Amino acid sequence: MSIEIRKAQTDDHLQIWEIFRDVIKSGDTYVFSPDSTQEQGLQNWVGPKFHTYVACESNSILGTYIIKQNQPDLGSHVANASYMVAPKAQGKGIGKLMAQHSLEVAKRLGFKAMQFNIVVSTNEIAVNLWKKLGFEIIGTIPKGFNHKDLGYVDAYIMYQKLMDF
Repeated sequence: MSIEIRKAQTDDHLQIWEIFRDVIKSGDTYVFSPDSTQEQGLQNWVGPKFHTYVACESNSILGTYIIKQNQPDLGSHVANASYMVAPKAQGKGIGKLMAQHSLEVAKRLGFKAMQFNIVVSTNEIAVNLWKKLGFEIIGTIPKGFNHKDLGYVDAYIMYQKLMDF
């Protein structure tokens, strides 16, 4: 499998939406409503405040991620990122490739750290991947996520320093 990760283009929006829609419909890993419209989904993934990337094989987008400021102004040195892999492509290492790519992009953009504000505790694949890539759990939000099947479950705040400051 030869995966290219590149900046997203307007022509990619439909494929990005399809991944977004398919990932959020389960209601078990993202805060976005499973009933989000295409317009709502794309507002949360593309636009001027996001650095949006796609992972492609040939002309097919298999995953997408965003980097943005975690907070404005005095908190803008810390990045925030989100990742989605098409269900048909999960388990093939695409999430790990995008995560590694995003850490390099974040450094290039001048971010000094990256923080994930809500990693669902029951999403063990994501929690384990972030730990392997150097993130640590710096806080737990008790019952911070309303899981579609399990009800309220804990969510983690995960952090990694990208450069000395």
